[in-house]
Amino acid sequence: MAASEPQANEQNILQQADAFRSSYKSVREQIAKMVVGHDEIIDGVLTCLFTGGNALLEGVPGLGKTLLIRSLSQALSLDFSRIQFTPDLMPADITGTTIAVEQQHDDGSTSRVFQFRKGPIFAQIVLADEINRATPKTQSAMLEAMQERSVTVGGTTYPMSKPFFVMATQNPIEQEGTYPLPEAQLDRFMLKLEVGYSKREDLHEIVNRTTMASSPTIDPVLDAEKIVDFQKVIRQVIIAPHVQDYAIRAVLATHPGGEFAGNMASQFLRFGGSPRACQALVLGGKVKALLDGRAHVSVEDIKAVMLPALRHRVLMNFEGQAEGVTPDMVINDIIDKLPVEAAGLKV
Repeated sequence: MAASEPQANEQNILQQADAFRSSYKSVREQIAKMVVGHDEIIDGVLTCLFTGGNALLEGVPGLGKTLLIRSLSQALSLDFSRIQFTPDLMPADITGTTIAVEQQHDDGSTSRVFQFRKGPIFAQIVLADEINRATPKTQSAMLEAMQERSVTVGGTTYPMSKPFFVMATQNPIEQEGTYPLPEAQLDRFMLKLEVGYSKREDLHEIVNRTTMASSPTIDPVLDAEKIVDFQKVIRQVIIAPHVQDYAIRAVLATHPGGEFAGNMASQFLRFGGSPRACQALVLGGKVKALLDGRAHVSVEDIKAVMLPALRHRVLMNFEGQAEGVTPDMVINDIIDKLPVEAAGLKV
């Protein structure tokens, strides 16, 4: 009987995978009513949502980053807030603040009490628009919420609603008046998605949709309870020891001078990925497996998420910057050269 338990568990995952794929497809179809193209970006954002991670979108203005998150919020029955980051934004403008309010008593007297008024961070989907325009002090106000799913103000900790998802955008071109995100905050984003220009055919469709009299409407197709259920299902997906070891070695390969680092990583990187990078690779791989109708993660699933999961977690050294080497180039070199299996695995 014990031998059949793994099979029963796998069958249960596959049954729930059908519901997940159906809901995933429904959300995608609703977003596609407004967002043309950018399939990989949409998949990356949904991967973060369904795994409980956060997404960082980088791209020049006008490519639909804000439209994407707004469309996602409309397709989901979730609370949504947008925070426009500017240099004069203060931490209290994000987390909220304690204010004094008058309280009326039964005997007609009044007294002042302190009351916490929640800020826009207390939503289920939060758009941090142009996050690199705020000062480091204000950016740091997002750290606890993104990692601990709570906010502490005045010694009191307030939990966030579930699910909680932050999607931040930043413009890679303009440097004046911006503050680069520190590594500690970048590491809290599960994936960094680079939004490129639309193709010729997509631009025709965009122009047709946005210059006509009628505009499409998005219908909500998924609620918070179902999303939380799917997040639990994803974590049940099975990953074999050698596949998990591949994900771990992929992260260790970004550590210059380390046991698994190749020549390119050792020559051009200053720092590599953290344990959060391993978590991002495994969870992203589990989503890929479910969408493909499998209860087991494959090495190809891990490879499919390596670029967005690692590109913001590696830091180029001076030589790499001087020679124009990008994080994607180093990660692609790891994908090409890292062996699928390696000796020395002990589980």
